[in-house]
Amino acid sequence: MRAIVQDRYGPPETLRLADVDVPVPAAGEVLVRVEAAALNAYDWHIVRGDPWMSRLAFGPAKPRARIRGRDFAGRVSAVGPDVHQVRPGDAVFGDLGDANGAFAEYVCVPQALVAPAPTNLTPQQAAALPLAGVTALMGLSDVGQVEPGQRVLVNGASGGVGTLAVQLAKALGATVTAVCSTRNVDLVRSLGADRVVDYARDDFTRDGHRHDLVFDLVGNRSLTALRRAVTPTGTLVLSGGGVRRRGSLFGPVWLLARGRLLAPVVGQRIAILTATPSRAHLDTLRAYAEAGRLTPVIDRTYPLHEVPRAIGYLEGEHARAKVVITI
Repeated sequence: MRAIVQDRYGPPETLRLADVDVPVPAAGEVLVRVEAAALNAYDWHIVRGDPWMSRLAFGPAKPRARIRGRDFAGRVSAVGPDVHQVRPGDAVFGDLGDANGAFAEYVCVPQALVAPAPTNLTPQQAAALPLAGVTALMGLSDVGQVEPGQRVLVNGASGGVGTLAVQLAKALGATVTAVCSTRNVDLVRSLGADRVVDYARDDFTRDGHRHDLVFDLVGNRSLTALRRAVTPTGTLVLSGGGVRRRGSLFGPVWLLARGRLLAPVVGQRIAILTATPSRAHLDTLRAYAEAGRLTPVIDRTYPLHEVPRAIGYLEGEHARAKVVITI
């Protein structure tokens, strides 16, 4: 089968298309014929080994997982022993987590990380949901515990996670403020945002508005500035890291570390979000999608052999919403 492989850290051009063996599902695994895969900031971080400290987790000299890609949608081709939740022919979607492997024609997935795809979405839309959708869902519901009538601000509202977070916050009954660039104001407003802040013109940390939850997806503001936008007893959820910082040793880790240190000594709740793939969260996302409350926004699509070009586009900070690979 064809797959995008990585043998060393470097720019997107480091990636190459190669012929590799089709994986064989072990016990509890599902073999999926991939129809679409989605890019995330995670992908260019691991391609470049950026920030440098991340290589302690990915692999010191090169990534331990050779085939790139996390999010996928496709059809079950075969199942291993002890698989009971899906069967061959089923349309599914999921997130491989750190195992990677979605930028390929076939992928083996533990059955706990795969779920039936939303019936009203295309494979490209379904592939755009898993990591970004779970991040948005966990940040707002699991960690943020948003309730109807609360005021929620999403910093980075036009990104892959942000476009889904705006929709989910509205579905949870919140009043939503979305922070984005000038060219994306109309986009986030169309997703249901009650108020849009163009960061090129206004500073949401100094405009006097305070929110019950601030969901930071960018990591480009100081902790002090972000806390100014939160009510005295509100919650700040930190999940930033999509902005390219050349030559960074720690990247957004420094902001997250400061948040952990400060959290026990301030009245505001500061939570660090680490999204983890699960069947339960995928099922929840499917329910929202099929109810018409959640629709992924796709910026561009690329064929499999153009994954390096797609990652270059994504990390250049020009992309909005999701970039998807068709296979």
